Amino acid sequence: MRTVGGRCVYAGQRRRHGARRTRPGAPPRDHEEQTIDTGPGEHLDQPLPEAVRQRVVEAAAGVIGALRPDEIPAPLRRVARFEPRRRARLAATLIAAQLEDDGGFRERVADVVRESEPVLSEAVGSGSVPPAADPVTVAALAYLLRPPGWPDRVETARRELERSAAAAEEAKVAREVAELREQVAAAKATRSEEVEKLRAELRELRAESAELRKRLHEARGKAKREHARAEELDRRLGEERAAASVATASAEAELRRLRSRLSHAEAAAESARRAAREGRNVDEARLRVLLDALTDAAKGLRDEIALPPGITRPADSVGGITPSRPGHRTLPGRALADSDPALLDQLLTLPQVHLIVDGYNVTKTGYGDLPLADQRSRLVSGLGVLHAQTKAEVTVVFDGAELNAPVAVQAPRGVRVLFSEPGQTADELIGHLVRAEPSGRAVVVISSDQEVCDSARRADARPAPSALLLRRLGRT
Repeated sequence: MRTVGGRCVYAGQRRRHGARRTRPGAPPRDHEEQTIDTGPGEHLDQPLPEAVRQRVVEAAAGVIGALRPDEIPAPLRRVARFEPRRRARLAATLIAAQLEDDGGFRERVADVVRESEPVLSEAVGSGSVPPAADPVTVAALAYLLRPPGWPDRVETARRELERSAAAAEEAKVAREVAELREQVAAAKATRSEEVEKLRAELRELRAESAELRKRLHEARGKAKREHARAEELDRRLGEERAAASVATASAEAELRRLRSRLSHAEAAAESARRAAREGRNVDEARLRVLLDALTDAAKGLRDEIALPPGITRPADSVGGITPSRPGHRTLPGRALADSDPALLDQLLTLPQVHLIVDGYNVTKTGYGDLPLADQRSRLVSGLGVLHAQTKAEVTVVFDGAELNAPVAVQAPRGVRVLFSEPGQTADELIGHLVRAEPSGRAVVVISSDQEVCDSARRADARPAPSALLLRRLGRT
């Protein structure tokens, strides 16, 4: 709304000597716009009623989505991409403040409201509002259109809402009073019945008390008899203990005699075993030579045909999400710094070393700009080459929380790929893998996550930063 020559001209209406303004994207209107006089300095003495404020904010939230980006007020541009109801809920305060301070924005909203409620808008502008009209809608139209006397329309709506709320509260109080009266009447009706019931219960309790007194007298007499019996049993027990002491002394003497005979028998048996061992020494030596020959032959045959190990590795027992295809344990290198390039090479030369890799920590350090699938494929391929060169057992762990569904991963020979289960992080799965290994085996954990490295050290594994593995894979 703008003031021209002491007259207020509304958005979407034609100025007397100006061009016609329309809402962006709206078809041109054929009816003549009009100018309406409004008194200077009209404003509200109180904030808008909450219902009216909500109606105005909802209307403005719907208009924001139809405006061009350059027409949207700067404070509201960050919420313009929201859905209208979400916009009205999250940015209600910003929209209300913009409607109050920005006349141009309010005019655009008034344009849309006038088109959606043409009859009621005309009635509000002319001051002849139908008595049956919703006071909240009338107040919202008056606030947006700003006809002369619009604060009175808002105050009228406020009074109507307050009267409605008071009437509802009075009806609620009346209902509560009626319910309380019914409850009092019901309580009075049942009071006599409860009193009679309590008297009957009192008579029963008195009879029960007399019965209990009688039983107590009988129990006291029985207790005296039992006490006398217990004293008699205690006397008999003393006599039996004395007899048992005599029998125990006799048994101990017999036991000492038997132990002496047992020691002589054991000495004789040891002499017999010693003689038998001396006779078996020659046969055992021949059998040991034959066993060593068979062991060496089997080892050579195993190396020649590259027979894979027939045992289940400890890491196979740790739970994890497998692909749908289908530390520091007193290790060498303690004196080397984590950033020393020779550290990883020295660790990989250890016999039966187990290399556990924090997958996404390595890939996001080396090539985090690639999609996750490409990151996994590149790392797993490089680890396959590393296994072929070093024969180390390799397990790479990825965080399953970053996956929307199970994925297919083609793991090369010698590389175990695991995803953490729902509700489990990759760091926790790495900890389970380290703790599953037997004490004394060489375990190396590749990660730059300080928490993972500290956990590996506490479990006697050797941590190494991701940069060393990336540098080693770059040489393969």
